[in-house]
Amino acid sequence: MASQLLKGRNVLALKSLLPKQIIPSFSGAAFDGSKTKRPTPSVAYGSRSLTTTKYASPPECTGAGFCSHSFQRWMTYKSTAVPPAAVTSVASRDERRGFMACFPDLVRNLTEVGFHKDLEEANKWFAKVLQYNVQGGKMNRGLAVPLTYKMLVPAEKQTEELMHQAYIVGWCVELMQAFFLVLDDIMDNSETRRGKECWYRKDGLGLPAINDAILMEAGIYKLLKLHCSSEPYYPNLIDLFHSTTMKTTLGQSLDLLGAQSGKLDLQKYTMERYSAIVKYKTAHYSFHLPIALAMHMAGISDPESHRQAKHILLEMGNLFQVQDDFLDCFGDPAVTGKVGTDIQDGKCSWLVVVALQRASGRQKQIIQDNYGSSDPEKVEQIKQLYTDLNLISVYKKYELNNYELICRLIEQTSRGVPHKVFYKMLEKIYQRES
Repeated sequence: MASQLLKGRNVLALKSLLPKQIIPSFSGAAFDGSKTKRPTPSVAYGSRSLTTTKYASPPECTGAGFCSHSFQRWMTYKSTAVPPAAVTSVASRDERRGFMACFPDLVRNLTEVGFHKDLEEANKWFAKVLQYNVQGGKMNRGLAVPLTYKMLVPAEKQTEELMHQAYIVGWCVELMQAFFLVLDDIMDNSETRRGKECWYRKDGLGLPAINDAILMEAGIYKLLKLHCSSEPYYPNLIDLFHSTTMKTTLGQSLDLLGAQSGKLDLQKYTMERYSAIVKYKTAHYSFHLPIALAMHMAGISDPESHRQAKHILLEMGNLFQVQDDFLDCFGDPAVTGKVGTDIQDGKCSWLVVVALQRASGRQKQIIQDNYGSSDPEKVEQIKQLYTDLNLISVYKKYELNNYELICRLIEQTSRGVPHKVFYKMLEKIYQRES
């Protein structure tokens, strides 16, 4: 099936971005700005390190055809430790440097004492909160704002002042991300985030970290007022941040409610419920928000352009969250930067939903008896069940099929955002490992 999907299609030249040992077979041309060719992955599924059961390396095929039988045997593997991701950021080193150069200004804007000299201690603490929680990670959400803006406006209009505004709005997205993550880690009782202690665990801080999260959210609106209040798009930015916060919080509520009933109710672990959680908890703020902000800043305001973009971006968000769920269980914490807890927390994750769809009566009882427990033996039983149900292979097929779906949606767009904007984002999340 994979060979039929990929046969005869031009693909993006990304060979240098993937580990050399995992047969990166790409052909075709990169984006040229005028005529965008969509990237199509090779059948090699890319960059994960595999613990093989049949072959130490992929079997060689003779002739022009794709040896699906041999490749399928080679792809049979056990749970893995995932190597470092081949692609970590949507931006080049220079683009990241320009973005990072704004961070000290952001901290000064948010923590300057000004007329409130009696808040000096609180402002020093806020600076510490920002340094620990907002910086770090790939910062793809924030970087997507200035990168998209640059693709949407002519070069002669990319003045230093306007790019600085785009960087600041991007940092507002990162503030929103930090605000959500600090609270999410508390609710999930997580241990690490981005390779270091969760903020609420650092030096035994505990629940006062909730106030720090609120501070970061408030910082979004202070920055927007300071840098964008005179712009015609300012009300649109305010509305987008408010509506996205509401949607994300409702998605988080739906996620938490499924795991708070005390007794595990397998009736709630449906694909319909999972899709709703993903749409509201992840896709809106991670994918739709940054691009919609850039569109408004670039003067694109017609509803149809935004509708088409939103459709594609929410599909990307769904793929991203399925990847996240897979990495929570099968990823390497040294690469992902966090220790997965979805099984222990009883989360409505893609893995458990698909497991329930494929499980026998006996296997469903294993889920009933073990899912949602912090007991290491029970957690291992769930992971073993996922392996028995061949969910790693199912995930690989799902990732490829959804990649193809998103590519088709991109090709069907007719106005507003150039295809290269969407392909740039898709290129960075497909087969990601962190």
